[in-house]
Amino acid sequence: MSLQRLSKFVRCSENYNLCRYVKSQLEFSPFLRLTVNSKNFSAVQNMSSNQKVLNLDNMNPNVRIMEYAVRGPLLIRATEIENELKKGVEKPFKEVLKANIGDCHAMGQKPITFIRQVLALVSQPELLDDDRYPEDVKERARTILDGCRGGSVGSYTDSPGIEIIRKHVAQYIERRDGIPCDYLNVLLCAGASDGIKSILRLLVADVDGKKPGVLIPIPQYPLYSATLAEFNVQQVGYFLDENKNWGLDVNELERSITEARKHCNPRAIVVINPGNPTGQVLTRENVVDVIKFAYKENLFLLADEVYQDNVYAEGSKFYSFKKVLTELGSPYSEMELASFMSCSKGYMGECGLRGGYTEVINLDPEVKAMLLKSVSAMLCPTVLGQTVMDCVVNPPQPGEPSYESFQKEKNSVLQSLKERAKLVADTFNSIPGMSCNPVQGAMYAFPQFKLPERAIKEAKNQGIEPNAFYAFQLLENTGICIVPGSGFGQVEGTYHFRTTILPQPDKLKNMLDSFKDFHLKFLKQWE
Repeated sequence: MSLQRLSKFVRCSENYNLCRYVKSQLEFSPFLRLTVNSKNFSAVQNMSSNQKVLNLDNMNPNVRIMEYAVRGPLLIRATEIENELKKGVEKPFKEVLKANIGDCHAMGQKPITFIRQVLALVSQPELLDDDRYPEDVKERARTILDGCRGGSVGSYTDSPGIEIIRKHVAQYIERRDGIPCDYLNVLLCAGASDGIKSILRLLVADVDGKKPGVLIPIPQYPLYSATLAEFNVQQVGYFLDENKNWGLDVNELERSITEARKHCNPRAIVVINPGNPTGQVLTRENVVDVIKFAYKENLFLLADEVYQDNVYAEGSKFYSFKKVLTELGSPYSEMELASFMSCSKGYMGECGLRGGYTEVINLDPEVKAMLLKSVSAMLCPTVLGQTVMDCVVNPPQPGEPSYESFQKEKNSVLQSLKERAKLVADTFNSIPGMSCNPVQGAMYAFPQFKLPERAIKEAKNQGIEPNAFYAFQLLENTGICIVPGSGFGQVEGTYHFRTTILPQPDKLKNMLDSFKDFHLKFLKQWE
């Protein structure tokens, strides 16, 4: 059901269950909330909430206001359309293409054989005697099972993760950066999101009577805005420069922190490199600028580096914050830094298994003890996620049975993503009224597009953001689900959307053709 139809139905209906559903959606979706007039919104708000011990008026207000754009009302509608298609409802398309989220396997990417074989053996150790599995796969599985209590992945591990896997992560970081890494600084986590929240949680404290603040890039990945809202921490946005391929400008950082200090106490800065949703890869000079700025302003550094394997553009190279910070020497090498990696992205795409790691350096020993205490309250990360992370940081080596097939699968995925990154940017740049920076890395494009004034007025009449209006029209007419740029943040007066580059090549070409055709018709309809 479209937003307009849903809004009309709510105004005309006394359907109790529907109203309760709308009530829940209104709280979490500004787009939907604004499609229902204030009188009916109040009525829906007040419905029977007094019958419950916990209701919207007395629950945690921080949870109530948090939003997560990539799983917002567009995805709800996309799922409804999928169900309608299954029931035989006629649409101008045959399937819904969910380009709203970086879910690699859902978009047809094949799992890496080595990773799945190790997962099979740790899950069913009897297969260790099966001749179908290579010896290096068995060796990895035995090593992981030896680190599990009772030799089972069904047992709890130490809260920071299995010790041998933490050591393998440390060795991986050493190989990557050429700099020593202490495994005691490594904490395994249920995806990078879990690690990021664990660090941000430490910053939740008023200092000198001021609410804490965290600098995040705009556009940003909605995990950050949602988490800061949940923790009641002030979001401090700094704009990336779209005209300089979404680069970082120190003058903008200075503007942002100066404004923020009027009403909060900025304590940390988040950098996403390669960028999400913007797809840029920071130069070493940019990384140096951020480090020096953070040092000058006494900020804790959070480096979201989950796309470090996803670098495509010629001349682009991933530089870890730890490597650059260390190479700069004192005093920068003594700065507090937390960096994050995940098995959900890269060439692996194992989103659902929830594996990742956090490396923290130069943390106050007493604070580190508090961090370990905090993560222990969650018992331990998923052991299968830890297993995938081990396969990533400790892959087959030259001469081992799985090496050649592993390299072939890995390189094939990354090469295909490189080709798709170029195809997406080139296609959007060929569409009238659209512009898209090169997708240097990560898994997304974030094009800017112009909207006719009539479409903007119609969106405002419906009480939704113009880029959300466009996105809903796209979904209803093509089955393509994207995320409006307003969900990530954008310069006022500009309109963007985020789409993944993940659909497999044939589907991606069809998607882009449908996109172009829709956009041209949209412009004509609203000119």
